[in-house]
Amino acid sequence: MILAFDRPASPIGHRRNPVGLAAQAALPPRADVAIVGGGLIGLSIAWRLARAGRSVVVVERDTIGAGASLAATGMLAPAAEHEPGSDPLLPLALESLRLWPAFRDALEAETGLPIDYRPDGTVVVAIGRDEVERLRFRFDLQRRSGLDAAWLAGTEVRRLEPGLRPSVTAGVHCPLDHQVDPRLVMAALADVCRRAGVILVEHTAVTALDWSGGTVTGIRVGDQGVTAGTVVLASGAWSGEGGLLPETLALPVRPLKGQSLALRTTARTGTLGRMIWTEQVHMAPKSDGQLIVGATVEDCGFRPGVTAGGLYALLEGARRVLPGIEEMEVEAMWSGYRPTSDDDAPIIDTLAPGLVAATGHHRNGYLLAPITADAVAALVTNGALPEIAKPFTRARFDQPEPRRASA
Repeated sequence: MILAFDRPASPIGHRRNPVGLAAQAALPPRADVAIVGGGLIGLSIAWRLARAGRSVVVVERDTIGAGASLAATGMLAPAAEHEPGSDPLLPLALESLRLWPAFRDALEAETGLPIDYRPDGTVVVAIGRDEVERLRFRFDLQRRSGLDAAWLAGTEVRRLEPGLRPSVTAGVHCPLDHQVDPRLVMAALADVCRRAGVILVEHTAVTALDWSGGTVTGIRVGDQGVTAGTVVLASGAWSGEGGLLPETLALPVRPLKGQSLALRTTARTGTLGRMIWTEQVHMAPKSDGQLIVGATVEDCGFRPGVTAGGLYALLEGARRVLPGIEEMEVEAMWSGYRPTSDDDAPIIDTLAPGLVAATGHHRNGYLLAPITADAVAALVTNGALPEIAKPFTRARFDQPEPRRASA
């Protein structure tokens, strides 16, 4: 959703401008791998497979990154994200975080484009007795899970972040949480995929899968077909839409809408040195001086738009701990859809011969991109899912009561 107001000086718009391909590519008649979905997960997989020598086409219904990828904050935060119910996801999250520096180095080396990788950590803060009690519960969970987290008194929090209000009474410092800038990551991924020979096709909706004797043999766009040895379904929140899958293979993925905004920090307003989380919002400073405030959680289907209520909640949530935002200019506001499975964890699996799914990453798409790309590459090239990814097949939803983390 693009929201713009016509102001001569400094228009408010959509921060996540399209990546912008040089020209629209044509669908090839065949490819080793056809990927449905041109977001972070689809492009990460495409790059990994192209480096392994596969010919790849990516087909995107909108523009590259237009779904969750360019609406995200770019958090790589397994410690701050850890909460009751998410224990099964933690090993996968930590392994993917371990892979991120090499993923970053290769991406920047092959493109010459920086992605603003920041290993600054996260501080989760609390105001008042009730919030402190809930934060203490979360901290105890982090420590039991072996995560690097430190309890801070209010004075220690403000020593790290002097701009926070005196009413901040406690915090948890998660020093190993990192972040990236989604705009830069997506631009670099599009560039590296093109350099590797990946064909990126935008504004093109896949209308059907081609089947032969129970095996998926390609995709169809209207009356045009692309024959493929493997089709990868990586269309995010739309993975359960479009009627591509038979009912027996339906994916339990739904959209969770999120609204976010970008503020402009200056020497006068000050900024943050690391990500700050509260019970209401998270704030992520970027190296270009923007401060991202996100994100609402709305289980309302595909309902586009930025609302007054959503923006009020974000601004009030940020202002509650960071008074300096009152002087920051609002640069952009947007909404997007988290692809959320029934247990908030990804689905990485072979659904049928020739058909692989990589979706349902909820709010951990950036964190899990490297491990997802490696897991799907293993499925495509070797036919086997790495051991660490085996808990995340579709089969877990066939159990009577799948586990579920909070939204």
